[in-house]
Amino acid sequence: MYDGVEKVLRQHGLQVTAQRLAIMRAVSSRPHATADALTEDVRAIIGSISRQAVYDALGVLVDKNLVRRIQPAGSAARYEDRVGDNHHHLVCRGCGAMFDIDCAVGAAPCLTADNDHGFEIDQAEVIYWGRCPSCRKVAAASDTGNAAIRSGPSGKSKRRGTTGPSQV
Repeated sequence: MYDGVEKVLRQHGLQVTAQRLAIMRAVSSRPHATADALTEDVRAIIGSISRQAVYDALGVLVDKNLVRRIQPAGSAARYEDRVGDNHHHLVCRGCGAMFDIDCAVGAAPCLTADNDHGFEIDQAEVIYWGRCPSCRKVAAASDTGNAAIRSGPSGKSKRRGTTGPSQV
């Protein structure tokens, strides 16, 4: 099972260790996981490993372009083994679920900057934000419940925090 991973590690000048093999396996089986989640997965595979050892190994794997690090605003860094194709990500604002989105248009960098400031641009990183179907359903149910609370059983609007007729 690890033969391919061992070969890839060696091709990138890395020593093959049980820790690196387990981390590569964990990243492959759970794309977009945080380092903490990957630490739990690696511990389930090989037993004891420190969180720092996982962070260090992830750093090396990212440097060698074997693993990609993604860090959406306000989120912990996440890791995946889909590298080299300049894909993008879709993140749910509610639950944090993340999905791969293929390149927006054409080949990398997928987008053309209106001013490249003299750079040779070779990659674009886009994060689409929104709400997943589950979070939208929860929000809709919550809105429906809040509307029922606001209107009361008679259907007439009630103003919170007032006693007697409303004064506008």
